Amino acid sequence: MNGQYLIVDDEPDLCWALGHLLTSNGLPCHTAQTAQGALDLMKTHHFQLAFLDITLPDMNGLNLARCLRKLDPLLPIVILSGYLPNEAAAVAAARHEGLICAYFNKPFVHEEILHVVQEFLPRPS
Repeated sequence: MNGQYLIVDDEPDLCWALGHLLTSNGLPCHTAQTAQGALDLMKTHHFQLAFLDITLPDMNGLNLARCLRKLDPLLPIVILSGYLPNEAAAVAAARHEGLICAYFNKPFVHEEILHVVQEFLPRPS
């Protein structure tokens, strides 16, 4: 499995858990706990997929998704939220406009995360 994966969440335990899930499946990842940290990583890395918390201390996750898309228009983005019922309309609109490819409630199911990752793996030439 190729590519690097970006995890952005202000909860260190969630970054660790999702990072462990990915790396234990042979998927290298980088984590950031702020939107600015994610933007800094985008300057030096190309990511296969990004997982973004919808609530970050310095920027809303959907706004971060828009910023990441400006840097990489083809980057698939998954939103993670512990508060999805409160954000449901905004997330549904972002998915409809193609800004995000999926969203998951926390706590997430490992198999669902791996299924989304599988969808966006590079195809062999």
